[in-house]
Amino acid sequence: MDPIAFQIGSFQIYWYGVFTALGFMAAFWTAGRRAMKIGVSPESIMNLAPFIIGGAVVGARLLYVFTYWDKEFADKPLTEIFMLRRSGLVYYGGLIGASLATIFYCRYQKLALWRIADITAPSIALGHAFGRIGCLMTGCCYGKDTNVPWAICFPHDHWTEGHPVHPTQIYESAANFAFYAGLAWVFKNRRFEGQVFALYLIGYAILRSTIEGFRGDYTPREMFAGLTPGQLVSIGTATTGVILWFWHSHRAPLKPSGAAPA
Repeated sequence: MDPIAFQIGSFQIYWYGVFTALGFMAAFWTAGRRAMKIGVSPESIMNLAPFIIGGAVVGARLLYVFTYWDKEFADKPLTEIFMLRRSGLVYYGGLIGASLATIFYCRYQKLALWRIADITAPSIALGHAFGRIGCLMTGCCYGKDTNVPWAICFPHDHWTEGHPVHPTQIYESAANFAFYAGLAWVFKNRRFEGQVFALYLIGYAILRSTIEGFRGDYTPREMFAGLTPGQLVSIGTATTGVILWFWHSHRAPLKPSGAAPA
């Protein structure tokens, strides 16, 4: 594990930032190509990018600071809140922030919100897969102690003190790459607008809750009724996805080609 990718003079570039940037690039490129297939301008997706990135970073950082205040920020200068290059983003906060920004953008530009949501949903999983590789290089979001053959060891000055742990970052990255492929297939065969995004919420909540069971970076104070913060949010996420699925499934169906209803 080496969180620093390279250095330019005294300025250090961290792997976390590199993979986060790669994730955003891959997400918007694939979303733009997907948009063209159903007659939506790729420029609409590219113009949405600053809103999604801004909303995601702000939301993810705020939730991270709130979740890990006692562990990482209580005894440090407030300027640490703004140090984003090294790590410190909670995915669910980013999802909420990006979703709010997308709603604002679509209303402002008079775009079909759920069509845009379906276009971007598979790419969310793809971008997240890259982000988890950044977590691995940084050493955050690590797993519990284990003796499984594929366990990994971080340096002795890491929180795990060099003990073999579950590679939870790899678990989630691999699962998200597979999830991306599955959602991209569903997009080609979707029956109603909002279907892919609803399925993303349901599927990711299940994926995240499962992997959270292997996480070892939570203290007892951060747990509630034996559940991690990620599992608690997953309950709300899955519930939202189910509600959206049933709501959208009773609206006008799409044509077989996946085009929007007339």
